Amino acid sequence: MQINKNDKLVTKSIDTVTNFVVKYMLEHDITVCTAESCTGGMVSELITSVAGASGIFKGGVCSYTEEIKQKILGVKKETLDKYTVYSPQVAIEMSEGAQKLFNADAAIGITGIAGPGSVGGKPAGTVYVSVRYKNKQTVKDLKIYELCSEPDRETVRRTASVLALEMLLDICKAEQKG
Repeated sequence: MQINKNDKLVTKSIDTVTNFVVKYMLEHDITVCTAESCTGGMVSELITSVAGASGIFKGGVCSYTEEIKQKILGVKKETLDKYTVYSPQVAIEMSEGAQKLFNADAAIGITGIAGPGSVGGKPAGTVYVSVRYKNKQTVKDLKIYELCSEPDRETVRRTASVLALEMLLDICKAEQKG
């Protein structure tokens, strides 16, 4: 799948996925919250763009700095020092902290490099997402740089946001079946 910056299909797909996820959460009475870094609140924005989202969305933290990740979300300084802010370990602690903070059924934690350029040898489009539902958790390196023909900031943020919502839906559906 190639994702282009101003592709109308991508925008329509994002809206379709978002509507479906929010509808599913509403139908199954699943509350959700977010802890976002590189997406800058975009997942929260997408969720709240759907009518009725107030029935499931508890809130979000845009934790763009390490200080806020630590103070608000409880990300450990040791984790940041050992793995860096651009790591699956930090994404996990962000989602755990958000779930606890908002007392939500599900939580999304996102951290990564939106670009331009690389950081510490990791290219723009390196994005880690942790999704929790109750006590279940999944974490992924989205490797957006492999999906996008031009991984500029906006494309990275949009792609990460929609993939995070898809991960949320997948873990909730799997748990509902189990």
